[in-house]
Amino acid sequence: MIERLRSAVADYWPVLLIVAAWQIWIAAGRVARIVAPAPLDVVRELVMHAGIYAAAGGMTLATALAGLVIGMLLGGVLAVLTWFSPFVTGMLTLPAVLIQSTPLVALMPVIARLLGYDVRTVVACAVLITFFPTFVLVASGLRALPPGTRDVFTVLGANRLTLLRLLVIPSAVPSLLTALRISSANCILAALVAEYLMGTAGLGRLFATSESRFDTAAAWAACLVATTVSVAAFLGSRRLERRVRDRFAA
Repeated sequence: MIERLRSAVADYWPVLLIVAAWQIWIAAGRVARIVAPAPLDVVRELVMHAGIYAAAGGMTLATALAGLVIGMLLGGVLAVLTWFSPFVTGMLTLPAVLIQSTPLVALMPVIARLLGYDVRTVVACAVLITFFPTFVLVASGLRALPPGTRDVFTVLGANRLTLLRLLVIPSAVPSLLTALRISSANCILAALVAEYLMGTAGLGRLFATSESRFDTAAAWAACLVATTVSVAAFLGSRRLERRVRDRFAA
């Protein structure tokens, strides 16, 4: 137990240093709670209302996860279609770039008009954030085959479907996992922003209501939960990516 604690301190000492400086700044400067809460106030808020933050965090995580799965499936399928046809590549690339270039805040009212001011729009926002990196990275991975492997399959008489199933898709798996690592944290942020702007549910709504009451401790606590979930999602996806890459390398 002591060794684990020492390891945690050694790994996360910059974060602990920032929190300590934050606490000293609030205490020494006598900063009003309405301006910025002390770390101890945020921790106290989390402990006293742990059930509320757990429920809100679970809802945000569920909608973000749904958007992540749908976005990766959509991006992966469309990437495979571009591998089959250069015409499809031209048809899909420009709209995908335009959607990615448009701020999510600008797209959200349009999405809400189409899907409704509810959880479906939150999921759709997470899908938009996830789709583009998956589409681009998987499409690139499908074409980055090991040297000479395509010629071997051609000599053996493999058709395009066999080539796709046995060579192309396995070669794109590392790219798919890279897209997962990039999107896992971003989709949670997208869900949080959508919940905040629409006031539906989850951590975004909790942050909005806390902000309207000028309850900075509650607002910062909601941000802390969202940050923790995002970091955990990123670290988990990175660990999965490393395991798969090691297996492919072996």
